[in-house]
Order: sequence, then structure tokens, then C-alpha cells
Amino acid sequence: MCEQYGITRHDLARIQAFAAVVEPQMDDMVDSWYSWLGTQPEFEQYFSEADTLSRVQGLQHSYWQLFMSGSVDEGYVARRRRVGEAHARIGLPLSTYFAGMNRFLECFMAIARDSDMQEAEVLATQHSIAKLLHLDTAIVVDTYNAMVEETLTAQSKSMLEMSTPVTNIWDGILLLPLVGLIDSMRARDVMNATLDKIAETQARVFILDISGVGVVDTAVANHLIKISRGTRLMGCQSVISGVSPAIAQTIVELGIEVGDVKTTATMKDALATAFEALDLSIASSDS
Repeated sequence: MCEQYGITRHDLARIQAFAAVVEPQMDDMVDSWYSWLGTQPEFEQYFSEADTLSRVQGLQHSYWQLFMSGSVDEGYVARRRRVGEAHARIGLPLSTYFAGMNRFLECFMAIARDSDMQEAEVLATQHSIAKLLHLDTAIVVDTYNAMVEETLTAQSKSMLEMSTPVTNIWDGILLLPLVGLIDSMRARDVMNATLDKIAETQARVFILDISGVGVVDTAVANHLIKISRGTRLMGCQSVISGVSPAIAQTIVELGIEVGDVKTTATMKDALATAFEALDLSIASSDS
């Protein structure tokens, strides 16, 4: 990773040598940085508790001591990734992190300018520090973004699972009530969830209730037919329930061929069809 950011062994050696200049001023630098942080709007939300502030200040010392060691190895990268993970977990905005790193860069620049080093060495040291800070920032941001993306993916998956709740309502009978709009992506998720559930339960009848679907057009109807055909390929009969007069009229007007897909107006009729297909009947008991 050092090569990607143009960090050479000379850069790391300069930083390591600069550590002797920074170390006596480390406490003042961190205190100054936290004084600045206290003026930021995020301070109250993330750092106002005394225990949290004390712990994070201690971590800052460790962070910069590692930075000034001039040793960038797998352990260094791993610790920077943990910083990104911590920021993602608490939801610290990246803009705050960028501003904080820029503030530290300014502190390092000032310390270098006020040191006894020759001007050429000051400039070279400042440049080396900037390059390593850019590497640090890249590692933290990449880790932060990866965690946020992972969280969003998990949330999206959960939402999809909630929107496709295939339920085993009877031995051999599955039910999926659809609500809202049906697009290509959701239809694919419904298909996948249904076929997986059929394989898991060996169900013989699948009821797809569309009474809660807002709009049925050519695309939606075709999606429903594909789902029905997919279940049939798995050896499971499909019944589409909740076909209202308006939906039936729309399908007729659009000239959509439903083929041999079974449809019913109500869930009660769909259950009766399912019981008949399984040669089941519900006997009323004498009270």
C-alpha cells in the first residue's frame, strides 16, 4: 500500500526521526485537538461523556505513537482498519473524521516549522507526514464504507425477507400474501424465496394472494405467471387468490393469457382448492 501512495523508506525514516520532536509535545497536541473538537457540533453526540472522552484521548496517543514509529506493516494496517470499524459502528460522519485528520496535519506542520530542522528537511518531513496521513485516511474510509455497505446489504436483505414472507400454513400448503407494487427485482426475490421454501418443505400447493397488490398491469401479470410456472416445475401447484373484478377486467382488457394458472377471488376459495388438490377436507366436530 505504501507504493500506491508514494511512501518510500526515506519517508518512513523521516517520520521516525521526527518522532523525537513530536513526543514531548504529544500531550499538548492531543489536548489542543480535543479543544478544537469541543467546538464541533458532533462533540456532544459522540464524545461528551467523561469516560468516553478519556478513553478516546488515550487511543489518540497510541494512534500517533504508531504513526510516528515509521513502520507500516500488516499490524499497522489492521489497527487502522479497526479505527474505520469503530467510526462506522458509532456512525461518526466521515466529514468529521476528515476535518479531524486535517487538524492533526496542521499540528504536525506547525511543530515541524517551529523545530530546529533546516527548511529543506522541514518541507520533506511535512511531505512525508502528509503521504502517510493520506494512506491512513484511505484505509479508514475504505473500511468505514465497506462496513456501511455490509450493514445496508443486510438491512436490504431483511426488508426483502419481510416483504416475501412465504409461510407454511398447512402441511403441504404454502402462502405468500403480496402487498404493494411488484417490479422485476421484487418478482425475482419472490420467485427465489418461493422455490427455496418449496424445496425445503416439499409443499405441493402454493397460494399467492394478490389482494394487497396496488396495480396489476402487463408486467405484473407476466411476473405472476412466471412465478406460477416456476412453482409447477418444482412439482407444486400454484393458486393465485385475491383476483378482484377490477384485476380480472384489467387482465382481460390487456389480453394477457393466463394459461392454466389457477385463480380465485378469495383466500377461502384458494384454501378450498388447495385442500381439494391434497385430497383433504375439514370435518366439523359436534359441539
